[in-house]
Amino acid sequence: MQGRWTLAAKLYASGITFLVLAMTSIGLTLWVTWNLEGGAAAVNEAGRMRMQTYRLTLELANRTDTAETKALVRTFDESLALLRSGDPSRPLFVPWSAASRERFQRVSERWTVLRERWLTTQPSRAEAARDAAAFVGLVDELVAAIEGQIARWTAILHLFQLAMLALAIAGAVIMLYAGYLFVLNPLARLKRGLTSMQQGDLSTRVVVDSNDEFGELSAGFNEMAQTLETLYGSLEDKVREKTARLEVKRQRLADLYEVSAFLARAPSLDALARGFARQVRRVAKADGVAVRWSDEGNQRYLLLATDGLPPAFADVESCLETGACHCGQPRAQAAIRTIPIHAQRPAPLDHCRQAGYRTLVSVPVRLHDRVLGEVDLFFATDVSLDDEERDLLDTLASHMASAMESLRASALEREAAVAQERGLLAQELHDSIAQSLAFLKIQVQLLRDAVRRQDSAAMERVIGELDAGVLESYADVRELLVHFRTRTNEEDIEPALRTTLSKFEHQTGLAVRLETEGHGVALAPDIQVQVLHIVQEALSNVRKHASAHHVVLRVSREPGWRFEVQDDGEGFEAGTPIGDETHVGLRIMEERAQRIGARVRVASTPGQGCTVVLELPANPSPESAEQAVGALT
Repeated sequence: MQGRWTLAAKLYASGITFLVLAMTSIGLTLWVTWNLEGGAAAVNEAGRMRMQTYRLTLELANRTDTAETKALVRTFDESLALLRSGDPSRPLFVPWSAASRERFQRVSERWTVLRERWLTTQPSRAEAARDAAAFVGLVDELVAAIEGQIARWTAILHLFQLAMLALAIAGAVIMLYAGYLFVLNPLARLKRGLTSMQQGDLSTRVVVDSNDEFGELSAGFNEMAQTLETLYGSLEDKVREKTARLEVKRQRLADLYEVSAFLARAPSLDALARGFARQVRRVAKADGVAVRWSDEGNQRYLLLATDGLPPAFADVESCLETGACHCGQPRAQAAIRTIPIHAQRPAPLDHCRQAGYRTLVSVPVRLHDRVLGEVDLFFATDVSLDDEERDLLDTLASHMASAMESLRASALEREAAVAQERGLLAQELHDSIAQSLAFLKIQVQLLRDAVRRQDSAAMERVIGELDAGVLESYADVRELLVHFRTRTNEEDIEPALRTTLSKFEHQTGLAVRLETEGHGVALAPDIQVQVLHIVQEALSNVRKHASAHHVVLRVSREPGWRFEVQDDGEGFEAGTPIGDETHVGLRIMEERAQRIGARVRVASTPGQGCTVVLELPANPSPESAEQAVGALT
């Protein structure tokens, strides 16, 4: 059976056999129980016949109602018929045997005689009692016969129960043995084989003694063990080789990360070149490194930094013409090159061979289509680069190019910021102090003329004008210093506005008030600077021209930012010409407003003061924000 049947077939056969035996035992037990229930019901019905006999005897003795007597007789007839035929639905039937049939026949015959006598004649009470006692004795014999048969069925039921208990124990033992034989034992063999292999014995084999699933597993285990035993001889070498490759890749990634981190924090081109030379020499294990920078036209290469090279070597090749030697390759031919340095074919400059180097690796520093420079690696031995080493050097050079370009962009950005700030500073000086100095120059000329004429009154008048001009120039200088030193808050412009108003109030003695309303998103720092300068220019015009007593700055944050500077000064007619300085101030405010995409409106009436309104768009455009970035003062 182990050699022919599969494991599933074995388990199915064992289970089905046990199930058939169990179902058969249960069926026999149910059949015996059904017979016992029928016999018990028959005993009850026979006992009911005894009660009916006594009732019928009592009725005959009283001789009161013949109808009742007939009803009792019919009931007795029905009980006999029920015992004779049985009732499977209750269930009720007599467990027939020879004794029970003989006693039932005697009861039936005796009842036939008594029935005829009791219905046709009128027996005396004594006769009826004797007949009833004799008849009840026959019924008792029938009941005794039935109970004897029930006792035999009960014994059979007990026998079946014992048989079922024995069957359950035997089935459990058989199932356990079958499980051990078909499952546990093969599994144990496989487990012992796996344990032996885990301990390093690759020659372990499992006995295949069946064609079932475990037999297939055992055969597969043996094939696997054979394959592992075959491969194990070269496995350690492969593992060492793979580990070495992974270590090389890990080291290259670490080197790339370290070089990239250094390039990202290098403060200058000189520090960048010197640090990169040290890093790339360590990564490439070179004997010397030269980092060169190429001009825009790629006409020459300037030596930025060296590491490990002789001082004389660096002095000679501080500036190298493109194509003059192995180093300094032209843009069209820029690629990683490995150049052997042979004595029989010396290079045009021949410094490498004289310094004792045998191999040169030239790596161009490229950014897109531009060649920014070159990294030259010098080796004292013959060197050949594989693809991974070429990729690493090319990646390092690309990072170097990005870092150089980043430094150049930062320098250009700083230069542009300085130039723009100088332009703004020049504009501020031209629009304020330069005009005052021009006025003072005119007054000085007038003073000379008055001195030449010896006109004392004119001299006093001119000296007063000079004094007033100097005071005004001094005030302009102080105001510019206040403008340049005022800083905004990153979260809200209100603190900077309060500082500006406080300084204005201290300089002029005018009463100022700040009114704010609404809630909105804070302005960007660059926009805050422009807004603050516009407000300062409006306050400057109030100080110079308005002759005001009170100034109010109203700030509204909803739906868009709105700033309103209102004074109670002299005002002016919108259609009439106003002073040049006022025109200059308005022009400066309009220029600043245009940088941030805002709008400036001026409303004034003679004798009723002046109102300057700055309105920012509810959603400033990205272009406006970008234009404002370079305008910080």
